[in-house]
Amino acid sequence: MAKILIVDDAAFMRMMIKENLKKAGFTEFYEAGDGEEAVAQYAAIHPDLVLLDITMPVKDGLAALQEIRAQDKEASVVMCSAMGQENMVIEAVKLGALDFIVKPFKPERLLQTVKNVLGN
Repeated sequence: MAKILIVDDAAFMRMMIKENLKKAGFTEFYEAGDGEEAVAQYAAIHPDLVLLDITMPVKDGLAALQEIRAQDKEASVVMCSAMGQENMVIEAVKLGALDFIVKPFKPERLLQTVKNVLGN
């Protein structure tokens, strides 16, 4: 089963994402509350997919994305962004993000994006 790293500074958002993916049969989750923690977690566990928030304290999602992609050019990263962050999403795609999910997300969109990226 795929290892999924969920990165968001809001514990509630991490829980919601995890619960939605559990309903679809995913079982192996890791969490990080900021970009710095995400980069460290990525190095330690090499997840199959990273769901990465853009706006976070300590290190934002764009900086974390750059560091993760520097570690692994094949890293599968999907950005999670709030409405109105279109410019940041475009930048994230230029930096190597495979897709993005706009928050508040629809569970169907989350699941479809995860399945597309993982090839399920």
